[in-house]
Amino acid sequence: MARAGWQVRLAAAGMPVAGPPDQGDGRHRPLTALEDAYHLVSALGDAATVLGAVAFLVWLWRVRDNARVLSGRPPRHASAWVYAGWIVPVANLWVPRGIVADVHRASAPGERLPRAVNWWWGLWLAGMLSGVGMMYTGITDSVVERAYRDVPLLLAADAAVAGAALAGTFVVRALTAAQQRRIDASPGPGAAPAS
Repeated sequence: MARAGWQVRLAAAGMPVAGPPDQGDGRHRPLTALEDAYHLVSALGDAATVLGAVAFLVWLWRVRDNARVLSGRPPRHASAWVYAGWIVPVANLWVPRGIVADVHRASAPGERLPRAVNWWWGLWLAGMLSGVGMMYTGITDSVVERAYRDVPLLLAADAAVAGAALAGTFVVRALTAAQQRRIDASPGPGAAPAS
């Protein structure tokens, strides 16, 4: 969201008379103070994104293993897909959601998939397809130029990804709670069988 704030500030300030930061043919003009600050905010945002992605993948790996133990069945997707599912083109449009849905089915058989899963995945795809993927394919200077020229598209993508992150917290809570309920309901080791 900090990036979005800076993108609005860049759009409000307007492109300098000297033109975009990347002048073409390998030439760059000196950055303004606002553009320099955007580079810092962008770098901090990138670091936060990496940390969040690592934390999510560690959680996903663990709940996937828990689901396998709870259900007694192997997962539908091979282990490599927990990571590769996010980066393999075309497969990244459905594999991560499929892994999460599979974890839920194995952890809470017979329960409906939490709505947060579909909101999370829909917002994630909307953000990626509407501009985030386009926004982060280039260098930060190209994002600065886009902020000067077409800030609404960048803001829409930022809003979708922020919504996906919020919905993602509900996904984590729902799947973790489902597994905890299943664990609490199962008899512990050494428990006497019910008569």
